[in-house]
Amino acid sequence: MNKVFTRDSILGVLLIAVFSVVAWNLAQLEIFKSISLSPLIIGILLGMVYANTFRKKLPGSWVPGILFCTKQILRAGIVLYGFRLTFQHIMDVGAVALLIDAIIVTGTILLGVGLGRVLKMDKDTALLTSVGSSICGAAAVLGAEPVVKSEPYKAAVAVSTVVIFGTLSMFLYPTLYRAGVYEMDVQQLGLYTGATLHEVAHVVGAGNAMSPEIADNAIIVKMIRVILLAPALLVIGLVSARGRGGHESGYQAIVIPWFAVLFLVVIGFNSIGLLSTSAIDVINELDTFMLTMAMTALGAETSFDKFKQAGVKPFVLAGLLYVWLVFGGYGLVKLLVNQ
Repeated sequence: MNKVFTRDSILGVLLIAVFSVVAWNLAQLEIFKSISLSPLIIGILLGMVYANTFRKKLPGSWVPGILFCTKQILRAGIVLYGFRLTFQHIMDVGAVALLIDAIIVTGTILLGVGLGRVLKMDKDTALLTSVGSSICGAAAVLGAEPVVKSEPYKAAVAVSTVVIFGTLSMFLYPTLYRAGVYEMDVQQLGLYTGATLHEVAHVVGAGNAMSPEIADNAIIVKMIRVILLAPALLVIGLVSARGRGGHESGYQAIVIPWFAVLFLVVIGFNSIGLLSTSAIDVINELDTFMLTMAMTALGAETSFDKFKQAGVKPFVLAGLLYVWLVFGGYGLVKLLVNQ
């Protein structure tokens, strides 16, 4: 931590903050709003541009500040993300939605890890890609990265797969809806959209493109998936720690990710309703900026050489998981929700 509070490392943090301000303002442009491209995604793209252009021309002493954004600021941002949610959201959509979300999250992670082994992928990249596809896209990857303890570029690769397939869904779902392909009512379509699309922004974009009613249901279902991030991180943390610790370290190697616990605590606090709507809005804006900084910093640690090192397999894996989400999710909703 002391290395962060040197003059040069603070300059590294400020550099990421400047890029994040640019990303924030670009996201307000109509061209990016029309495709629901969030500041987080723009931030990681700007970070990657920096990593592959003039990164080598800046002092290496700035790097600790950049890494501070990928760790401490990231974890604080995940905690504050809880202010977007309440436990009442679960009650609003019922047990069926919770069951569908639990099956989607668990099934996608297990399927992704299994397919990763079949594809002989790097296990960290496979897990991060699976978590991003199963829960809430980039935010889930950001949350899992410090638990998995992987290199930053692996998280950036996983995020890029989420962007590609999540954005595809945002246009595909409304197109299929207008073509009459989906044999679903409004409730079922809301469940399906919220349970299978990657990012919250993708759910908002696709849902509103179909109908406001579908969007309302889809967003609540999506929020339940976001809530499942905390227990998922706890399980991943336990499994990862045992794998690293071996028999000698035993349970001493198990480290519960504190930010996942605080994430749940914040959701509980937010459920009480003590803060005003305006205060929550301010916190959410701050949180979005912090997550944008984390994404930008991850991008700044990602060169094209590292993408080449990762290869095409993460995108193959994400594509296979996408097929499961589209068709498996459709089958689940039709099976579990009565007409």
